[in-house]
Amino acid sequence: MASDLIYLDYAATTPLHPDVAERMRQVQSEAYFNPASNHAAGRLSLAVVNNAAAELAKLLNVSLATLLWTSGATESNNMAILGAAKQREHRGKHLITMRTEHKAVVDVFRFLEKQGFEVTWLAPDSDGQLPPDRLEAALRDDTQLVSVMHINNEIGTVQDVAGIGSVCRKHGVTFHVDGAQAAGKIAVDLAALPVDLYSLTAHKFYGPKGVGSLYVADGISIEPLMFGGSQQRRMRPGTLAVDLIAGLGEAASVARRKMVGDLSHLSALKQQLIRGLQDIDGLYINGPSEDGYPGILNVGVEDVEGESLLLALEPLCVATGSACNSQSLESSYVLRAIGRSDLEAQSAIRFSLGRLTTPDDIETAISLYCQAVKKLRSMKPGSVL
Repeated sequence: MASDLIYLDYAATTPLHPDVAERMRQVQSEAYFNPASNHAAGRLSLAVVNNAAAELAKLLNVSLATLLWTSGATESNNMAILGAAKQREHRGKHLITMRTEHKAVVDVFRFLEKQGFEVTWLAPDSDGQLPPDRLEAALRDDTQLVSVMHINNEIGTVQDVAGIGSVCRKHGVTFHVDGAQAAGKIAVDLAALPVDLYSLTAHKFYGPKGVGSLYVADGISIEPLMFGGSQQRRMRPGTLAVDLIAGLGEAASVARRKMVGDLSHLSALKQQLIRGLQDIDGLYINGPSEDGYPGILNVGVEDVEGESLLLALEPLCVATGSACNSQSLESSYVLRAIGRSDLEAQSAIRFSLGRLTTPDDIETAISLYCQAVKKLRSMKPGSVL
């Protein structure tokens, strides 16, 4: 990374942990074989895959048999939602999700609407939360699937997965959780949580891009989206990317060791950032300031437009919203869903912090943000210098 850049966009992606990079290099040179091959070399690669699955299983507290390898959270979300909806179509065609979901969930439900399913889009409260009783009130006799994000990628809201899942279990509704921003960052015990399907991706917790997983609970069936082989119980066929899977497994192992320290580190940095910005006139926090995930802080400020602010902050690397939607000129639909106006949403900046972020990085970010706001306000017509 260029030495002058200050990277505060960890919600978009994280750097490879050195142990992950080394493990992948080792596998690429020593165990690059096809794990489906019935010979000694194939068995060597299959052992690598199984070892990675064991590490991920320990991170999530699940059995190895419940895990499928995918190319990332987008594929996992598609597999879970489309596969579950089609599998249980006989139960009903009513589905429920939230207005604040990631595009990798929103666009799947939009597609299902075109296929004749009916989707209820629930609005959150001002902190991005979905109270379980609001979900229960939206359930119908023909409701068959609910999908809710564990940690919101723009505002850091941590959903009450246990409460929402309990409502789904009570009514016999399949429950999918997009855990892309949660797995490897906060404790996720899928043996204790009433969750049927859980999506994750390695590159959000210091693993490689291009590999993820889908947890499918015992007794849950999904229709496959791909065909062409017997791998992974025919639910997701294709030759496995052994080196990427090994990287995910190593990232899961590192996450288990570092999670408590990471959360403490991020909490201190977030509070430092809030303290440094709180005296700016017209500044407000989008989403939770206390109970959210400590690695994300989304702020807006009056009389300043977000895209201009983003450019004025360079070399600080932050975001105005989700990376998947960064080319859109529209204001964030997540912020509009929690009650922000278009003007307020357009001024938003998301700071997302990580394992390598330092207090000095935060101090520099505070200084650059304050200077940029002052400069942009001074350029407005009628401003007084």
